[in-house]
Amino acid sequence: MIRAVPVRHPGRWVAAAVLMVLAAMFVHMLLTNDAFDWAFTFEAMFTRPVLIGVRTTLLLTVLAMLIGITLGVVIAVMRLSGNPVLVTVAWLYTWFFRAVPRLVLAVLFGNIAILYSTIHVGLPFDFYWMPLLGLEGEARLFGIDTRTYLSGFTAGLLALALSEGAYMAEIVRAGLLSVDKGQGEAAQALGMRRTTVLRRITLPQALRVIVPPSGNETVAMLKDTALVAYVPVTTELFFQLQAIGARTFNVFPTLVAACIWYLAITSVFMIGQYFLERAFTKGDRQAEAALKVMQR
Repeated sequence: MIRAVPVRHPGRWVAAAVLMVLAAMFVHMLLTNDAFDWAFTFEAMFTRPVLIGVRTTLLLTVLAMLIGITLGVVIAVMRLSGNPVLVTVAWLYTWFFRAVPRLVLAVLFGNIAILYSTIHVGLPFDFYWMPLLGLEGEARLFGIDTRTYLSGFTAGLLALALSEGAYMAEIVRAGLLSVDKGQGEAAQALGMRRTTVLRRITLPQALRVIVPPSGNETVAMLKDTALVAYVPVTTELFFQLQAIGARTFNVFPTLVAACIWYLAITSVFMIGQYFLERAFTKGDRQAEAALKVMQR
């Protein structure tokens, strides 16, 4: 008779003991260090300007992700279209917006009025070709004063959304490539158009691959909204907390308050991501359960 002896793991217990000691030291520091000033921290967290900043942060996150996902689908389809012009334009878009940091893009769009003080909408080069035809006037429909209409919020939103579109394009492209090409070819053989195949067959199956990294991109976008404080967007969460710290000469508690707000919002997003992923992988889990029953 063989007597099984469990394997000893003394290293694990030593590591666990060290981690517990470090955790206890960290909690002791949080409770005893006067620099945290918890009363001031929670008071600053729930002031009206900070709550407006929370709303602005959430609005920036949602709008930037909606625009980014839409652009990502379009750019991914262009990359896979086979048309050399569309492929080149899509590659250049992803190359540029993935290469330039979002902070640089935010500041760049915030100063776009230096390049274009007025954006005109109409026929191009009207000053050159209209006199040749004996026409006078301008072929411009209307103009937009960028210094008036391109606010800090709009500039920050454009920077975040265009950058996110490049990352989402690669995620969507990977999801589309994960679907067997034979399904699309069979659908086209039955007379379905390419757009219909994409909308009803390819994209729904690709969502199982697209959703998990898209959730991570949403969390990253929430954190990157702090970058628009440098445009500046004065109603943003981090900007408001920085302003409180500068006004009261109590900077560190406001930074702690920013960490707590971002942790809370990110946790809510991660819970939503968990249930969303479960919804899209429900069929896979049912198939695995059925396979286990058959094996038994």
